Amino acid sequence: MSSRREIAKAPAPLEKYGEHFDPLFSRSTQRESFRQYLEGLLLPGERNKTLTGLVNTEPFVGAQLPRAQKWQGFLSESTWDERAVQVERLKLLRKEAATAPNNQGVLVIDETGDRKAGHKTAHVGRQYLGSVGKIDDGVVSVTSLWADSQVYYPLEVEPYTPEPHVAKGRNDPAFRTKLQIALQ
Repeated sequence: MSSRREIAKAPAPLEKYGEHFDPLFSRSTQRESFRQYLEGLLLPGERNKTLTGLVNTEPFVGAQLPRAQKWQGFLSESTWDERAVQVERLKLLRKEAATAPNNQGVLVIDETGDRKAGHKTAHVGRQYLGSVGKIDDGVVSVTSLWADSQVYYPLEVEPYTPEPHVAKGRNDPAFRTKLQIALQ
């Protein structure tokens, strides 16, 4: 068996964290992109935490640059398993005393919605969007997070699929209400 290729290291604390995820990535480019993604998300930056902001480029125009396209490929077209990364992230959080769930905390379940136009984006529908305070075209997701007096972090995000997007509407076994998503 051949040894794994060396990759550019992240700053020390992020590198140590990133190493936990190495077995989940089959290619050196995936391991390196994961570290760069962590740096973009967790370290201070000049721009917001959008994809183009993470690579420190202009929105829209900068999205076409190779460095933005590289991350777009890593996030949406790569072969790594998002669920396995989530499982490892949550395992690490539960293992640390400072972030482990305790009897002083709560599980918070909420929904969040964003306006979206058009019909090509998955889960878009006419529905109530709390972010704008009215019914509009958008995407709604059911979210869960752990919170106590010291820390909070996301657990899951599951998009809600509006009834018209499901073949048999409410009678379709694939249709789930927001409450059903939250309970699962």
